[in-house]
Amino acid sequence: MSADNEVRTLYLRLLTAWNERDAHAMSACFAAEGVMIGFDGSVTDGASSVLDHLSPIFADHPTAQFVTLIRSVRGTGNVRILLADAGMVPPGAAQINPDANARQSLVARRTDETWQVELFQNTPTALHWDEALRISLSEELNTARRERGLLPN
Repeated sequence: MSADNEVRTLYLRLLTAWNERDAHAMSACFAAEGVMIGFDGSVTDGASSVLDHLSPIFADHPTAQFVTLIRSVRGTGNVRILLADAGMVPPGAAQINPDANARQSLVARRTDETWQVELFQNTPTALHWDEALRISLSEELNTARRERGLLPN
């Protein structure tokens, strides 16, 4: 498998863990000193902190599930950057909540033949300046959800 495909797989493992509300599986994707920047701007520093941060969230809140469109993976050697657009499907809903759309960035590094997340950032995609693009992105995410499910194969 190519490095780019391995990073795609890592990213999808990360989102699958979120969608399954599995803090252990999600934190296992991170390097020991990996950083997660949440939609609200919160910073979680280190894989063990990711676990500590997510465990009560998953235990106490019915979190929405991610649907994603991977836009690109690039880099060289042992470092890759993945860019994606994501929407969130609230519990019991059939479509995304357009107000929760995000641009996701993942920086991955390979050590000992294993790819790990060094940085995962989830940035709101409000697109205040371009209503047509905001609507188009929401439609594209909803179409992906309908046609292939939450995450690509």
